[in-house]
Amino acid sequence: MELYEYARYDAVGIADLIRSGEVTAGEVEATARRALEWADAQVNGLALPVFSQALAHAEDGPFAGVPFLIKDHGPVAEGVPFTLGSRALPGIVPGRDTELMARFRAAGLVTLGLTTVPELCLSFATESLRYGPTRNPWDLDRGAGGSSGGAAALVAAGAVPVAHASDGAGSIRVPASCCGLVGLKPSRGRISCGPDAGEAMLGMSYEFALTRTVRDAAHLLDAVQGPGIGDRYTAPPPRRRYADEVGADPGRLRVAVTTKAWSGAEVDGRVAEAALRVGHALERAGHDVTEAGPAVDGEAIMRSLVAESVAIASTLLMAPRQPDQARMEAVSRQALRVAREYTGLDLLAALDAQNRVTRSAGAFFTEHDLLVSPTLARLPAPHGTLRYDDPEHTLTSWLESLDGYGPFTVLFNVTGQPAISLPLGHADGLPVGVQIVAPYGREDLLFRIAAHLEQAMPWKDRTPPVFAGDRS
Repeated sequence: MELYEYARYDAVGIADLIRSGEVTAGEVEATARRALEWADAQVNGLALPVFSQALAHAEDGPFAGVPFLIKDHGPVAEGVPFTLGSRALPGIVPGRDTELMARFRAAGLVTLGLTTVPELCLSFATESLRYGPTRNPWDLDRGAGGSSGGAAALVAAGAVPVAHASDGAGSIRVPASCCGLVGLKPSRGRISCGPDAGEAMLGMSYEFALTRTVRDAAHLLDAVQGPGIGDRYTAPPPRRRYADEVGADPGRLRVAVTTKAWSGAEVDGRVAEAALRVGHALERAGHDVTEAGPAVDGEAIMRSLVAESVAIASTLLMAPRQPDQARMEAVSRQALRVAREYTGLDLLAALDAQNRVTRSAGAFFTEHDLLVSPTLARLPAPHGTLRYDDPEHTLTSWLESLDGYGPFTVLFNVTGQPAISLPLGHADGLPVGVQIVAPYGREDLLFRIAAHLEQAMPWKDRTPPVFAGDRS
């Protein structure tokens, strides 16, 4: 199988080829290994060399034989060391899989590597001191987003069709926007965060994947969604398979469109225009489209985000072996300092803020079926724009700088609604993501609308300059 053939198939397409006998799983894996080595040399998206042997997986799952990557935010997979992108962590080896990883294996995904992240996954730029900058395949001088930047860069470059990702403030949707991918953050409780967590990062962190097509996201969510044993809560079960929603009639929907960030952050006109074009497309399709956005308290969102950062840092403070802070980057050290000083009263105030924001967003979705906004406030940023190792930053000033770059995503980490970034815009040779948000538990609506837009405003023929499919 040639690289140019392999890279132009999505995950469902590759699985179909293997099932039909047109190619073998071994041929696909061999090609994926070549694609990964070539793409990683361009974009620096792997945290470790390609695994010498793929992780164990089922041979009869819906994605049997499809190449896959996992994220270095750990713990994820038994026996695979993780570092959280930090020089201070030598490589912690988990003793068991997460529930999600077990489901990835059961789905037949062939895990071949570990992808880069910013330190502690606390940035929208994947450029840790441990790994160096992960480069955007659309423009190597720009970042791939974060924190799932390595995953996004390698999927966009055609090395694999799908990769594991997680989202604590936009870390699936931001790199999806930067790299021209489909990035779904599911509803809170849709995917189990067990067995080691009751709710990840106070319920504000979500795991799933990055894909190039809507159907891949739908089929993969079917394979991995649902409660795990002992989960403290779960999202309502889907009405039918998500794969069946792709191409289904969404009906006439009440769609709100906004290009105004709730924090007041400035939004680039080229980015705003992409969201407005999507609103016009939905209006032409017969939906009721109005200009509106949720009325939320920006200070309460920031308080919630500080609490989430404290929760991330606290996992290190509670570890049996403390990391060497001298080997950590500046904002990480600030997060650890704030975590040490954080009180029970601070936590209760943050949970109260989270509740107030969640109620406001919930009320908005009683009057609207969908919300359309930009994913980012700007085009993909050049390397070094976000300065994680700047000692002048406090934790709050750092989080405010993230808000200036990506002000539209974190709200829905706080509130729990499903949100998807689609590569529906393009400006100056760079992809522009548009975020679509649905009421809690309604991923079905997102897939119906996303599939419609994939047909009405197609992106499949837009590939970056760094793309394995362009090499024969």
